[in-house]
Amino acid sequence: MKIQEPTDQVPIGHVPRSLTILAMGECTRQCSPGDYVTIHGIYLPSIITGFRAYKSRLIHDTYIEAFKIIKHKISYKDTLVSEDMISLIERQKEKTPDVYSALAQSISPEIYGMEDLKKALLLLLVGGMTKEFNDGMKIRGNINILLMGDPGVAKSQLLKYIAHISPRGVYTTGKGSSGVGLTAAVVKDPITSKYLYHLPFLI
Repeated sequence: MKIQEPTDQVPIGHVPRSLTILAMGECTRQCSPGDYVTIHGIYLPSIITGFRAYKSRLIHDTYIEAFKIIKHKISYKDTLVSEDMISLIERQKEKTPDVYSALAQSISPEIYGMEDLKKALLLLLVGGMTKEFNDGMKIRGNINILLMGDPGVAKSQLLKYIAHISPRGVYTTGKGSSGVGLTAAVVKDPITSKYLYHLPFLI
């Protein structure tokens, strides 16, 4: 598999660097695209021979042989709700009749007001219903949101909070992109001669 450095750590105007990971045995199927991971392993060279060496003009490539993969965020399906959490939710539901507003106000509580915006962000976190038609076609239930406003009205602060509590949320800004903005970058791999597409992760 290939890993890529986080977009918030990419220097201005540069393309995120990537590295090949070799996972075997119990290290396989430990993560999926979009996960934040820490990989422990051995940094090894891989000799390039034949036509690939002539075309890329390189003697060897590098990769990491992984022996431990740690995920920093667990997905919704891996989240286990304990009995204590269920009882706490039931007690809170009895105390607070309007749970929808209470949950919305818990998003960035240091920011005063903006109830409608926080409710929209709460719905963005929960997501919509996946539609499945008779012919088998599926439409994803993901919700998109566009925040527009003057500078300094806490748009970025709200999105940072959402990215922090979301299992697969990645916060990115325009500082790590090229002059054309947050667009896809196409880079040619010198070894395989394949074109790699680097897409920005947006909340």
